Amino acid sequence: MSCGKHHETDCSEVLDRVFEYLDNEMSTLDCAKIKQHLEECGPCLREYHLDEALKALVRRSCACEHAPDELRTRVLTRITQVRLEIET
Repeated sequence: MSCGKHHETDCSEVLDRVFEYLDNEMSTLDCAKIKQHLEECGPCLREYHLDEALKALVRRSCACEHAPDELRTRVLTRITQVRLEIET
């Protein structure tokens, strides 16, 4: 997905990391890059809003259940491992 314009941060990187952005799980610098990109790129902003709505729907549907901290840690670790594998 792309609007056809050049951006400092590639559309694919933004879309790959949109949930990290939504969850405030990235550095201040990375957050600023994603925010700037979303302000410049309509297609990515629309995808961001869809992901934001999906996250809100899941939050409402699962309000009474919480994943154990250990599970959260394992999932985030695995996501990081896969991301590193993809990048190399």
